[in-house]
Amino acid sequence: MNPFRVVIFIITAVAIAVGCASKPPAAISKIPEQNPSLTRVLLDPGRFIGTEVRWGGEITKVENKTTQTWIEIVRRELRTDGKPVASGNSDGRFIASFEGFIDPVVYETGRLLTVVGSIDANTSRPIGEYDYTFPIVSVEGSYLWKAVSRTAGPYYPAPRWHYDLYYHYPWPHHSHPRHY
Repeated sequence: MNPFRVVIFIITAVAIAVGCASKPPAAISKIPEQNPSLTRVLLDPGRFIGTEVRWGGEITKVENKTTQTWIEIVRRELRTDGKPVASGNSDGRFIASFEGFIDPVVYETGRLLTVVGSIDANTSRPIGEYDYTFPIVSVEGSYLWKAVSRTAGPYYPAPRWHYDLYYHYPWPHHSHPRHY
């Protein structure tokens, strides 16, 4: 085989592999050195105050306050590009604290959000009748992932015979009970 073709093939293969590798958006590209799991933080909430994290998950609630907005998130595992795995397991919930107003129509329930920031405090709030401790992450950078369409898929009409109740009768029977 021609060595020139081998080199071109290798360069093309590497270019395709690099092109397929996904990079996180710039706002969430910083991965903190420690980045503890939410499970570890929930076991000893006070110990992790000031610790930087990159967490993400599914939005469950948006609460606008006078100077900030709290977004309650069910944490999910993150892919290499920082996007939460929608059907992934959760190890709990946390609150992402943003400065200013966040529109609940844009940051709607069910959307995926990834944040980078530091654990600022903890708060205890009810989920149903259960009193839950939420770590509060003071957000430095965030990325709201595009909404996924939840349609069932393309529509394929049923075949004509599906609607014809007399279709299965063999000839010479009448296929339709019509009067002509």
